[in-house]
Amino acid sequence: MTRPRFAAYRSMVLVACGLILASCAHDTYQERANLIKNHADAFYDNLKTNRVESAIRDNEQIEAMASQMGDTVRKRAGQQGTATVEREFALMNTANEAAATNWLALGQYFAIKRQYPQARVTYRRVIDTYTNPTDRPYREQALRALKDLDMLNPPTTTTTYP
Repeated sequence: MTRPRFAAYRSMVLVACGLILASCAHDTYQERANLIKNHADAFYDNLKTNRVESAIRDNEQIEAMASQMGDTVRKRAGQQGTATVEREFALMNTANEAAATNWLALGQYFAIKRQYPQARVTYRRVIDTYTNPTDRPYREQALRALKDLDMLNPPTTTTTYP
C-alpha cells in the first residue's frame, strides 16, 4: 500500500520540479526585448526632465544592442535553425527602429526648444546613420524635418568677398 502512494507522491514532486524549473528558465529574447523597452522608456523620461545627455546615452545603448544583434545574426545565419536567427533578426529590427525613432524625437525636442543647430545635427545623424533600405522612412522623415527647420530658422550663409 505504501508503494503506490510513494509512486504517486514521486510523480507529483517530479511534475512540480519540472514546473519550477520551467518557470526559472530564462527567455533571453524576452529579456533583451524588455531591455530595449526599458531604455526607450528611460529615453523619453529623460527628455521630459530635460536630461538630454542621459537620453542620448540610453539611445546609444539601444543602438549598441542592435549592432550586437546584427553581428549575432550574421554569425549564426548558417549555424542554427532559422527560428533562432529569425527571432534575433526581428529583435535587431525592433532595436534599430526604436533608436531611429528616438533620434527623430530628439530632433523634434531640440526644435521645440529652439535649439536649431542641435536639431539639424540630430536629423543629419539619422540620415547618415540609418542607410539600409528598410530605414528609408526614417531618412525621409529627417529630411522633411530639416526642411521644416529651414522655414523656422533659415541656415545662415556667409558671403566671402574676393
